Amino acid sequence: MLWGLHPHGPGTAALTAAGSLWGPARFPSRLGCLGMTRRLVVRSVAGADSPQSSPKSGRYRDTVLLPQTNFPMKLLGHQQSDMELEIQQKCGFSELYSWQRERKVKTEFCLHDGPPYANGDPHVGHALNKILKDIVNRFHMMRGSKVHFVPGWDCHGLPIETKVLSELGVNTQTLSAMEIREKARSFAQAAIEKQKSAFARWGVMADWSNCYYTFDPKYEAKQLRVFQQMYEKGLVYRSYKPVYWSPSSRTALAEAELEYNPEHVSRSVYVRFPLLKPPPTLESLTGASSPVSALVWTTQPWTVPANQAICYMPEAKYAVVKCSASGNFYILAEDKISPVASALETTFDVTATFSGVDLEGGTCSHPLIPDKVSPLLPATHVTMAKGTGLVHTAPAHGMEDYSVASQHSLPMDCLVDEEGMFTSAAGPELQNKAVLTEGTDVVIKMLQATKNLLKEESIVHSYPCDWRTKKPVLIRASKQWFVNIMDIKATAKESLKTVKFIPGAALNSMMDMLDRRPYWCISRQRVWGVPIPVFHHKTKDEYLINRCVLLSPSLLALSVSL
Repeated sequence: MLWGLHPHGPGTAALTAAGSLWGPARFPSRLGCLGMTRRLVVRSVAGADSPQSSPKSGRYRDTVLLPQTNFPMKLLGHQQSDMELEIQQKCGFSELYSWQRERKVKTEFCLHDGPPYANGDPHVGHALNKILKDIVNRFHMMRGSKVHFVPGWDCHGLPIETKVLSELGVNTQTLSAMEIREKARSFAQAAIEKQKSAFARWGVMADWSNCYYTFDPKYEAKQLRVFQQMYEKGLVYRSYKPVYWSPSSRTALAEAELEYNPEHVSRSVYVRFPLLKPPPTLESLTGASSPVSALVWTTQPWTVPANQAICYMPEAKYAVVKCSASGNFYILAEDKISPVASALETTFDVTATFSGVDLEGGTCSHPLIPDKVSPLLPATHVTMAKGTGLVHTAPAHGMEDYSVASQHSLPMDCLVDEEGMFTSAAGPELQNKAVLTEGTDVVIKMLQATKNLLKEESIVHSYPCDWRTKKPVLIRASKQWFVNIMDIKATAKESLKTVKFIPGAALNSMMDMLDRRPYWCISRQRVWGVPIPVFHHKTKDEYLINRCVLLSPSLLALSVSL
């Protein structure tokens, strides 16, 4: 039986029975989408009068009853978009948010919208983000909650400035800061209108009449007040530290602004640092007739000119080995003897072993700079995962290196400028050469000339890149503004434990990030953004910042007009 009907035979008999049972079916105009009343008519499929049917092939066709509708089988061309728009307008999609806000309910669900960048046309990524949020909002609305969802846009930052400058197609050095800001604002406003129109067109339920924009003067003023509160609590400070630096964008970047290229190719080198003064406990193991060198490995040869020390793991075992090919003596970790010998395509004969703490007090000669001394220092960041167990340390180009230098008062001079070029302080051979390309090549040739290069090889590994230009970044020390994470770490961790993360592993990532980074760089060397409310001296390295300046109405007005 079909739909509770007894078969009275094929053809009109069955239709008559169906019509007598169902009668004229009507749908409410509101739920009928187009606001019109429709009659449901039941018809048979491929009736007996069809000229193509034969007695055998149409034997059962008249027993299949389907509703008859005026809806077309498919819509062609622009008909589909026109029909969707008509449905949205007549069914009141745009009124749904205000309607549900007026309901008298006891619970309210608030979804905070992480804003998209106002840097281009809407795309499938926007659709995925907004529609998933809309599903969550509608789910809670259908469960009886009042939904609060205010959409917004991130209108500042590198993504927008980069897009504007690329579209202008001019040398950025020829544009003033005010010109760039004006063009960036106009570009962001146009992008917002495009995206907002698309989001509403997709039927996303939101408070579209009350959106927030980060370039709104009131929004910027609140940001400056928060900065003032953080500064007064000692959470904001200026310091000279190594930060991620993008030569392609000429600005500092936060860790969240990095993308990692797993197929990046670097030129790694094995370099020897001749032992200048052996540690007191190893003097008997290293005679004047057999000079010994500390053996290090690095994937960034361009940082060797900035070397200030060699670090070791105090609790690890180290060895003095003799190379069977050259007869030279080297110091390296005992666990790394076999893999390093294999990499250098030679064999090592162990002459002595000792604990890492026995290296204390020793010094080495710099492989490139005559008369420069590189001390042997203990460090907690040294591992045996890769390399030789001895780590080349350049404080201006490494976070852990900087920490070691701070503990032992080592120089932290940076030999690289904002464009990623060696400065004059690096010497005439390296000056004005890009450190990641030509500069690396020159450093390797200099190591060969001093006979301190044991081997060079290419290595494929994961390397950080600028999230917008997709080009490699480097770690470079410079004066920046930071947020002190250490003072709020404990409170932040306790707060995170009260949050439900989906998936749960995301909580571990947040905790690891807090443990890994004691500070957060918040300054950028760009012009499209909320300026840090600080006055710098024109010629001296001095700045003015206090409560009066931070809360000055004229400063707030100046900042929001930039």
